[in-house]
Amino acid sequence: MTFFAIDIGNTRLKWALYARPQPGAALLAQGAVFVENIDTLAEAEWKALVQPGSMLGCNVAGDAVRRRVEEQLELWDIEPRWVYSGTQAAGVTNGYDHPGRLGTDRFIAQIGARHLVLARGLARPALVVMIGTAVTVDALDPSGNFLGGLILPGHGIMLRALESGTAGLRVPTGDVVEFPTNTSDALTSGGTFAITGAIERMHRHVCERCGQVPLTLVTGGAGWKVGPSLLIEHELAESLIFDGLLALQAHRLAPPGTAQRM
Repeated sequence: MTFFAIDIGNTRLKWALYARPQPGAALLAQGAVFVENIDTLAEAEWKALVQPGSMLGCNVAGDAVRRRVEEQLELWDIEPRWVYSGTQAAGVTNGYDHPGRLGTDRFIAQIGARHLVLARGLARPALVVMIGTAVTVDALDPSGNFLGGLILPGHGIMLRALESGTAGLRVPTGDVVEFPTNTSDALTSGGTFAITGAIERMHRHVCERCGQVPLTLVTGGAGWKVGPSLLIEHELAESLIFDGLLALQAHRLAPPGTAQRM
C-alpha cells in the first residue's frame, strides 16, 4: 500500500510518494512547489501519480493553505489526514508547557530523529535543527523526552529586519568569513554565526544535561548553507519531516501490542 506524505511550510509545499508506510520504504516520486502554486498540483505534478493507499501531512501554513491542498487531493479518493502536536507519539514525549502549541513540524521532526537514533541501535540524545524561514533547535534526551528548544529568525528575516531598520544597508550577497572587512560579508557572516552560535550553545546544554554527545541532525531548505560554518559534528537530514511521517504512520498501523522501536 503506497503512502503519500506532505510537508507544508511557510514558503514551500514538499511531497513524497513511498512504496509503503514504513521507515526506509522506497521513494517512488517526490516534488516541491511554492505555496502560491499549490492550486496547480492536481493538474500538474500529481496528475500522473497512481492513487496512494494512505496520506499523512504536516502543515504550519494555516487552515486556508490546508484547505487549498485538500482541494487538490480531491484528485484521488483518499482521506486527508494531518498531524497535530500531542503529548506523546511514536516514542517521543512532548515536554512543551502546552503540548498542542508545539509546531507540528518540530514535533514530527523529533519523531523522525528519534527513529534515526534507534535505527542505529543507539541510546543517545538528539539535537534537531530546522533551518528555514525560522530556525528551531530542539533537544531530545536518550529516552525520547523533548527537553525544550530554541526559536530564532532565519537568515532572510534577520537581513530584512536590518535593511528596513538601518539606513544604507541592503540585503547582501556576501560570504561567510571569520573577520569581515566589508558590509556584505559582515551581514552574511553575522546572520550565519548567530544561527550556528545558537545551535552550538544548545549542543553544549544537551551534553551537560545528558552526559552524552547528541546526534545532531540539520534539516530545512537552508541547512546546507549553514552546515559548513557549524563547529560541531552534524549530519544533513533533508527528509527528516518525511522520516517522521513514515515512522508515525507505521506506529499507528502497528497491531495492538506490537513492539515498537520508536
